[in-house]
Amino acid sequence: MRLLEILRERWQNLDDRTRLWCGYALIILLAAAVGWSTLNARVQELEKKRTSREAVLKEMMPLKLAYLLARQSSDTLRGRMASLRPEDSPAKIVEETSIKGKSVKIVPLKSEERNGVTEDAADIRIEGLTLNEAINLLYRLEKGSRPVVIRKSNLRVRFDDATRSDLTLVLALLKPAPGHTKP
Repeated sequence: MRLLEILRERWQNLDDRTRLWCGYALIILLAAAVGWSTLNARVQELEKKRTSREAVLKEMMPLKLAYLLARQSSDTLRGRMASLRPEDSPAKIVEETSIKGKSVKIVPLKSEERNGVTEDAADIRIEGLTLNEAINLLYRLEKGSRPVVIRKSNLRVRFDDATRSDLTLVLALLKPAPGHTKP
């Protein structure tokens, strides 16, 4: 309480001009304090918004990557579907690879329709392949220009010649279903 009385007494003893300048200085200090607190509140609000957006961004980055991979896969399949010709079949695709072995046996299977796509399937048995030819055949089927799915595969080494093997595949060629429209 004594400090307040001393300050009040000194204020009263100041001349009018000095008191006026001290008042102006006090007003400027109070305005600066109010402005500082307003700016500080705004900065804290923006900081909270930034951290929340960073958290959302961290969640979205893996989703973006998954989306881009799915889109790339979809575009690849769309391109492969566009390269189909009406006469394409699993037997023709295997013949185009020019990997024959000793004998090739192809048995057509019942076609199925799934999700707007018709699967033209065939059971393929190729005897007397080397392991390199079998791998090359699978690679050409997987990376080829036509949309094929290998439903089942079985590679058996021959007893009479260990360097040769028999490959059995259930190969499905994907074709657009008749009457199916693109969205």
